Amino acid sequence: MPLIDVTLGMKNDMIAFPGDPVFEMHPFLSRAKGDPFDLASLSLCTHTGTHVDPAAHYINGAYTVDQTPLEHLIGPGIILDMRGKEFIDAKDIEASGIADHVRIFFKTDNSEKLRFQDFTEDYCHLTLDAAQLLVEKGIRLVGIDYLSIEKYMTPGAPVHRTILRSGAMIVEALDLLDAPTGPCKIYCLPLRIMNADGAPARVVIEI
Repeated sequence: MPLIDVTLGMKNDMIAFPGDPVFEMHPFLSRAKGDPFDLASLSLCTHTGTHVDPAAHYINGAYTVDQTPLEHLIGPGIILDMRGKEFIDAKDIEASGIADHVRIFFKTDNSEKLRFQDFTEDYCHLTLDAAQLLVEKGIRLVGIDYLSIEKYMTPGAPVHRTILRSGAMIVEALDLLDAPTGPCKIYCLPLRIMNADGAPARVVIEI
């Protein structure tokens, strides 16, 4: 079955959420300079590129990246086509053919913007009633193709809190530009950083 990598490639000068530490990779050892092998140093934050938000990102005492149930991260899912929308609300989800899927990725016009270096504030996002509906439907994993699933600078982050309080996991900055919509199998594997509030993830879909 075809496998498609929907992970945003990490590189110097890549897009970052405003105020977050930026990704940097610099040579530490170099064969060109006489060292026996090449070795680079990395500097990044826990929410660099394609990354997961566990409940501990917003909720005291909740599960961290290393404590996330693996069954949340791997299994049948669906990519829903939400292109052309400014935001995704409960009506959009009800009309999408979500069925009983508990792992859902939203493909939006963000996929065109994600590969740019400059951050845009008017990205497509979930509304609070959309988050509430997903929780009612027993969501385990929900992802979107930009650096946040929530409207930029929303006070209190109610969308994040609603989803994470339910025990579900959020994955952000998915590169869905070349991914087809429809049912798939999702493999979302964040780095196992102990007690972390988030972590970069390699995300692959199987068609």
